[in-house]
Amino acid sequence: MSASFLSDSVPTDSNMPWTQDKQKLLMQGEILVQTRSHTAWGGAVTAWMYLPLVRSYVWQQITDYSRWVQYFPDVTKSEVAQRGEVKRLYQAAQKSFFFLTAQVEIYLDVVEELGLQIQFRLQKGSFHDFTANLELKDCGNGTLLSYAVQATPTIPIPSIFIQQAMNFELPANMRKMRQVLCKGQ
Repeated sequence: MSASFLSDSVPTDSNMPWTQDKQKLLMQGEILVQTRSHTAWGGAVTAWMYLPLVRSYVWQQITDYSRWVQYFPDVTKSEVAQRGEVKRLYQAAQKSFFFLTAQVEIYLDVVEELGLQIQFRLQKGSFHDFTANLELKDCGNGTLLSYAVQATPTIPIPSIFIQQAMNFELPANMRKMRQVLCKGQ
């Protein structure tokens, strides 16, 4: 695969430094991650991955929100509670931090831009704030998926620990998502 192919196929994103080395890593299956501070008790992370699947297939699978329990092992329940132009999504998860196991519930308002992006906004739940944006872009013969999350849990854990957990867990979750998506293809 030539560098010019990568330059032409991997979209440029103002939030990601798309060097040729990073482009090659993406195409080889790496999950690229960028963390940033958000609040004193929260964190923000963006992760990118390449999927060797057409965007329409990926879209169909990721908008089946009940399947998110397969993509994200900590999510124990995911269901659409209300349909319409803005959907309401209910999710429950269980997460262990150090010696503490936290159970969280969240209701998200979900806005879909058909085939391109999904925006998640906290309606109510176990977070002070939570937003996420999932974007899909054509990339060569596959799809580039980016997932940006920023959140502040109600449990007071210093942001450095939240960011470290996000930096470790989001790539692992995205690898699991890719495994499930590619298995079904």
